[in-house]
Formats: sequence, structure tokens, C-alpha cells
Amino acid sequence: MPGRRVDARTERWREHRVQVRIEFVDAAFRALDRVGPDVSMGDIAKEAGAAKPKLYRHFEDKTDLYNAIVDRVRDMLWERMLSGVNLTDDSVADLVRRAAAEYVAVVSEHPNVFRFMLHSHFSQQAKETERALVAARQSARRAAEFFAGLLPTESIDVAGIELVNYSIFGAVASATDWWLGANQREVSAMPVERFVEYLAESISALAQAHARFNGVRIDPSQPLRDAFVVD
Repeated sequence: MPGRRVDARTERWREHRVQVRIEFVDAAFRALDRVGPDVSMGDIAKEAGAAKPKLYRHFEDKTDLYNAIVDRVRDMLWERMLSGVNLTDDSVADLVRRAAAEYVAVVSEHPNVFRFMLHSHFSQQAKETERALVAARQSARRAAEFFAGLLPTESIDVAGIELVNYSIFGAVASATDWWLGANQREVSAMPVERFVEYLAESISALAQAHARFNGVRIDPSQPLRDAFVVD
């Protein structure tokens, strides 16, 4: 019995820590929206209504908090991109366009969060850069396995899909960096709708190039299950 009571307390403490970390990440988003990408740990603690030592009790360091923010953005994007689409019947072109539109919508809602992820002093050390690359690779693999499960053939090259996803993530990040930087100088440098179209075209071009490299054609007018034709 004593052992069980300890386990219950440990579980409640674990759940409490998880909840507090979530609340601090929420506060980080608000602080970034308000202060900008040069936000400090003190700004985030103040936004959360807590003392900075409490923030450090729940996050090991700036890297830990940075990673939690990156993970939150990844989950937001994944949820937004998959919401409102029919993966069985929508055409590949429609899926790509919707994914690009949802991505740009999130960037537009939280531009300073993306500036922070791309250029923050929180992410200047080598080990943090490596962690960001690991996160990108994990996301690419997750997406590859997800899409491979939707395709009708078992001979899908998951590693190949992972590579093109990783390439797409890199291209989209670079384009976002330009777009946000350009918008700081001139708001109308590229309107939202045109930027969405640019990303959709870029994503499609990379996917088509990868398919051709592997002797496959993609018909963007077809749903995923019918879009891939082996030459």
C-alpha cells in the first residue's frame, strides 16, 4: 500500500509538471507575439505570471524551452494541415494547396514564433542546431510513414519519401525566412495568397522531381491512391 501511494503522488506530480510546461509554452507564444523574437526567459516568466526560477524548475535551460516551442508548432501544423481534408478522395493538388494554405495561416498568426525558431539567440549553440535538425528528420520520417500507409502498394520507398519531405521542409523554411524578413521591410512584398501559391508550386515541383528520379509519375489531379504511375 505505501508503494502505491508513492506511485500515485509521483503520477500526480508528473501530470502537474506536464501541465505547467504546457502553460509556460502558452505564455511563450503570447510573449513572442507581444515582444518579438528577441524575447527573454524573463519576458516569458512575466507573461506566465511566475518568477523566473519557477520557469527554470520546469525547463532545464533555454534549449529545453526552445525545443518545446518547436514541438508545439510542429503539432499545430500537423493538426491544421490534416483538418478539413479528405485523404482518400481529395486530389494531390488540392492536398498540397490546402497544406500550404494552413501552414501560411499559422505563420501569419504567429510570425514572431517562426522568426524565433529561425533566428533566436535560444538556438545559436551547436547542440541546439543539431536538435532542430533531428526534429526536422523526425517530422520527415513521420510524414513519410503516414503517406506510405495511404498508398496502395507495399513497395513504397519510405526512405525516399522521407528524403523529399526533408527537402520540402528545408525549402519551405528558407522561403518563410525570406517572406517574414521581407514583410518586416515592406508588408506587401508578397501577398499571402501569392505566397501560398508559391509554396504549393515549390512543394509540387520537388515531389515531381523526386518521382521522376525514381521512375514514377505523379498525376496531381488524382487522389493519392491513384496518383502514382510507374513508368
